[in-house]
Amino acid sequence: MTNAIYLTTTEPFSGKSIFALGLMNMLAGKTAKLAYFKPIITGNKRDKDRRLELLAKQFNLPQSYEEMYAFTRKNAFKEINKRNEAYLIDTIIEKFNALRDNADFVVVEGTDFTDVNTNVEFDGNVTIAKNLGIPAAIILNCAERTTSEIIDLAVASSNSYLSRGVQVLTLIANKVEEGRLEEVLRRLRFVLPDSILVNAIPSHEQLSNPTMGEIMQSLGANLLFGEQFLTNRVDHSIVGAMQLHNFLDRLSNNTLVVTPGDRGDILVGSLQANISRNFGKVAGVIVSGGMLPESSIVKLIEGLETVVPVLQVEDGTFMVVTKVNQIRARIAPEDKEKIALAIRLFDTHIDEAALSDRIVSFSSDIITPRMFQYQIVRRAKSHKKHIVLPEGNDERILKAADMLIRQEVVDLTLLGNREEIENLVAKLNLSMDLNQIRIEDPVSSAHFDEYASTLYELRKNKGLTLGMAKDLILDVSYFGTMMVHKGHADGMVSGAVHTTQHTIRPALQFVKTKPGVNTVSSVFFMCLPNRVSVFGDCAVVPNPSSEQLADIAISSAESALMFGIEPKIAMLSYSSGSSGAGEEVEKVRKATELVKERRPDLKIEGPIQYDAAVDPIVGMQKLPHSEVAGQASVLIFPDLNTGNNTYKAVQRETGAIAIGPMLQGLNKPVNDLSRGCTVIDVFNTVVITAIQSQEN
Repeated sequence: MTNAIYLTTTEPFSGKSIFALGLMNMLAGKTAKLAYFKPIITGNKRDKDRRLELLAKQFNLPQSYEEMYAFTRKNAFKEINKRNEAYLIDTIIEKFNALRDNADFVVVEGTDFTDVNTNVEFDGNVTIAKNLGIPAAIILNCAERTTSEIIDLAVASSNSYLSRGVQVLTLIANKVEEGRLEEVLRRLRFVLPDSILVNAIPSHEQLSNPTMGEIMQSLGANLLFGEQFLTNRVDHSIVGAMQLHNFLDRLSNNTLVVTPGDRGDILVGSLQANISRNFGKVAGVIVSGGMLPESSIVKLIEGLETVVPVLQVEDGTFMVVTKVNQIRARIAPEDKEKIALAIRLFDTHIDEAALSDRIVSFSSDIITPRMFQYQIVRRAKSHKKHIVLPEGNDERILKAADMLIRQEVVDLTLLGNREEIENLVAKLNLSMDLNQIRIEDPVSSAHFDEYASTLYELRKNKGLTLGMAKDLILDVSYFGTMMVHKGHADGMVSGAVHTTQHTIRPALQFVKTKPGVNTVSSVFFMCLPNRVSVFGDCAVVPNPSSEQLADIAISSAESALMFGIEPKIAMLSYSSGSSGAGEEVEKVRKATELVKERRPDLKIEGPIQYDAAVDPIVGMQKLPHSEVAGQASVLIFPDLNTGNNTYKAVQRETGAIAIGPMLQGLNKPVNDLSRGCTVIDVFNTVVITAIQSQEN
């Protein structure tokens, strides 16, 4: 068992980023304090190391850039040439220990095998790992290698570490051909010691091929158009030098077009082909020869709604194509699609439970925002649910749907006109496969009559006619809620463009509340720097009575339990204990007593002030014998005015992530978004809705 691991390879471009991202993502779900350390980096203070930038930004690491490395390559070789190897190793150990003293786990990355003999670099990595006293994870580059060559490389590299006293925790065969995964795994497990955990990750075109942004940076190209699509992946490149009709016949998906700057026909044809349903996606265009498109062509392009990246270079067409073919793909901090794919490959092909057992020797009572988000996404994925999103024409909804489908979190139905949704997906340049999503238009749905009849039967005693029911079912909120009611979807998330009342009214009318629950309320999960608190009710009940406050407290405690948070309930007021009096205080005091009567198993304190509820020192001073004061995890506000303002103040002033509101008390999950919601808000709300449906 250890609290650090050394990631190493045997040659350049072995794919350390995949394992590094996946491992850090796994650890971020288990501990609050992570560190990433690279003893020797390829960059410097001005031209920073790409992987350190990637990991620091992706996981919001608290260390400064300078804390994350010991030497640049240039300075390291200076010390070696001066025979100062001892100083080099001592400095690396000192900086590593400084990180380990302030972190629960440190991931250490070996050197990159560039600009030096690979045997020298391999020996250097073994030496560093041995002197740090931490085990190794060896990542092999298996691209274009036979199975026998992979086995030989695995045995030689692991023996080199083991023979010099460095424990090898795991060996990862990376970039293996998909069809040979099982064979490679079987043979590696046969020849390697049982103490080494063996995994294999297949090669993936999306990670192997560069983006337009990487190509622009490598060529030093000028960007003319399409900055927002620089993450487009390039799978093929062709030269546009023939007539347009012959050129179009050669287009395939994710193609880079290289053409002289005076070929306006090829340039415009490429952009039109990209938005046509009859051609593959064009990744981008490079205009070569130092020429710019004519002003009329530029004017035409400026008027287009969707424009892929157009780059301009001085080199001739042949030289450009040669350079493009030599570019190595990398994962940039802003390339969320590649990051998500790398993490997904790790999750799919690495035995996470076995790896965790071998490397994690600690547990943490702290729950950070990343830990909470990691855990709820993993939980949603463990038993996929079907969620309906009625606002299928909203850009935020589609972007969140893209993330959810690519990460395989849930199954989705979007409500709206299929053609309009398809056009918007194309305009946003989203990569999701719409064949993986159900698109339902209430106007033409095969379920229209069934849903209208059901609504009529449920509400006819309230004066609803069949004609009125048919009109209501055309409303996406009613249609989506009916999908949930009929079991055609497990939950619904709406409200990005509709009011709260519009979203939840159908649920209150015919989904109804759970047995024993009289009050539908809501909670926010407030992800603070080192804990997650549950705030209720901040969105639904304006001025709850004592009985309603008791309902809200019990429902909120159950919601906390559902998401792995031990409920310690604070019934908030402007006084603590018996120090104050007044109508509002008595309302809270009575609600507290009702909870104790109905649920004596719950830990609860009230009335209590906010500071006494969350600050251990203040809590001890004001209520020294309380098992909740100073450590409350569920905070119940006396009214909507207080709750809504407090959650927004905490969110804005502390930078906390507010996930919600999550409605509680309904028979089936229906959740409301704020009309000012972000894409991440939509993503998180769908995730918690899926978990609610798992519990149901």
